Amino acid sequence: MSLFPFRRPRPASGEPSAAAIESATPRRWGRWALAVLIVAGLHVGAVRWIEHNRQPMHTPPGAPPVQVELLTPKPIAPPAPTPPAPAPAKPAAPPKPAAPAPAPAPAQKPAPAAAPVLTAATPQPDAPAAASGVAASAPAQQAASPASQTAAQTASQPATASGDKFSVPPTGELRYDTLVNGMMNQTGTIHWSNDGQHYEMVVSIPLPFVGPYVYSSKGHIDGFGIAPEQYTEQRGRRAADIAIFNRETKQIVYTKTPQNQPLADGAQDRFSVVMQLASLVRGAPDKYKPGVTRQFSVADNDSNEIWPIETVGDETVQARGGFTTARHFTRLPRKDGDRRKLDIWLAPSIGWLPVRILQTEPNGMQIELLWAGKLEAPPTEGHDVAPGTQAASEESAPAVPVEPPEPAADKP
Repeated sequence: MSLFPFRRPRPASGEPSAAAIESATPRRWGRWALAVLIVAGLHVGAVRWIEHNRQPMHTPPGAPPVQVELLTPKPIAPPAPTPPAPAPAKPAAPPKPAAPAPAPAPAQKPAPAAAPVLTAATPQPDAPAAASGVAASAPAQQAASPASQTAAQTASQPATASGDKFSVPPTGELRYDTLVNGMMNQTGTIHWSNDGQHYEMVVSIPLPFVGPYVYSSKGHIDGFGIAPEQYTEQRGRRAADIAIFNRETKQIVYTKTPQNQPLADGAQDRFSVVMQLASLVRGAPDKYKPGVTRQFSVADNDSNEIWPIETVGDETVQARGGFTTARHFTRLPRKDGDRRKLDIWLAPSIGWLPVRILQTEPNGMQIELLWAGKLEAPPTEGHDVAPGTQAASEESAPAVPVEPPEPAADKP
């Protein structure tokens, strides 16, 4: 028994004391906490660094380019007048032999009289030569009269050099592969007819289990280009909705809604605007550079609004016939929250016709038309239209120049 019962026994050699263990425990937990904080800080810094370096340093591809020019509808510029073909020169008639001089009359005593008055019947010196000169110059004056009249008419017309150059695509049956949400569907068609005075456009897109979507537009061609008179929209088996463009009252009337809206100059419907854009680009392709935005007044089946269509730039499109270069146009949002999109690609290899059309519905469904024909320009060119006039059909017979009438022969 120890003499000091209340004395704490000394630990064996090599074993830590309880006080040492108690003091070491907080230090150990502190070191672990510090290590955890350091690792967490390193992770947070690494995540921030990765996120910072993943941000693009340029404008993302989906964002529209910077707007550099805004175009509004304006009258169409007339095509450059072609000088009339010169009339073929006719050989000059040989001069007629001079009549023999009459025999001298017997001398008589002259009576005093007033000075003779010269009339057209009075023979003058060099009268045959003067008459032949007048006769020879008459055809030249008559041949020059059409040219002078054309120049006078051109000078009297108002200057419209600032108008839009316009070339309507020729008539054709356009075939497209249709895709719904990226899945290949049946072949669709765009029937386009243009005689220089009137046009008709019928777009047929087959959809499984729903029925074909058919969009029809017909009208004429005026001083602002394509001018719809009636637009019909039929989706599947539903009844057709019609919009009527009343040019007399300057109103757009709908069958889907009782409201009427004013009809603006150059107004289009949802599908004629595609050919209107193609006609403008065909007339002046160099004018539509990336960033150029053009406004169109477009009517749907129940409303009319402004569509800003912007030029994105030239891109490569893969169609059934291979790859081709096309100019990409996109419709900018019409209002906040606008989820419907429209993208159009026009290809110069097929005469600036649409090689691809992509429409995105508000519910996210995508309907795509992709060119299924040959990647070559149509055999005929479009019609250049002047304001207030109607272009003639290319198949019509060429104008025959009218020759001036021959000078009447002198009576004996």
